[in-house]
Amino acid sequence: MRVHTGEKPFACDQCGKSFSQSAKLKDHMNIHTGEKLYTCDQCGKTFLWASVLRKHLKVHSQEKLHSCHLCEKSFSCLQHLKKHQKIHTGVREYMCFECEKTFTSTKCLKLHERIHTGEKPYKCSHCDKRFIQSTNLKTHQRIHTGEKPYHCTACGKHFNYSSALNRHRKNYHNSSVRFRSTLRWSSFPKNNVSSYIIHHVSD
Repeated sequence: MRVHTGEKPFACDQCGKSFSQSAKLKDHMNIHTGEKLYTCDQCGKTFLWASVLRKHLKVHSQEKLHSCHLCEKSFSCLQHLKKHQKIHTGVREYMCFECEKTFTSTKCLKLHERIHTGEKPYKCSHCDKRFIQSTNLKTHQRIHTGEKPYHCTACGKHFNYSSALNRHRKNYHNSSVRFRSTLRWSSFPKNNVSSYIIHHVSD
């Protein structure tokens, strides 16, 4: 009956949006928590809603008939191909009226506009800090959960962030950097140090 009456008794305590069914409110809350409960069993990609997962599954089941003539990447949907081609053409048809910056998609424009509005719909359940994007929330939550998804294949050490892993690789698994950090300058005569370094770094 609520479909006809327009009654929406289930309200979101984060943004005030109302829903006619509790299930719809529960799905909506995923926007704020950033929790992606629906996982694709084909590629492991995760989604906020079951409907988006169902749409995604077509990527695996459908033949990709639409190919980009510039990079040969293929798509199952013509709309996705057209969206992809903007990467090559540089067409930015969506403009922010606040600063006149342009974007290739409405999604990118909407994310950008939050800079001006101050909207931060993604809230951390641990410390109440809020974020513009769900990806930023997910990264932040690792502070609380201790999750370290980035793994160094050289030594097995794990890191919270990809930047930390890259810094670690550069500092500890680059031969020239490692050599210089362990070299004892006092071990060599001053006139032979430079030739010794050149020889070992080049090895």
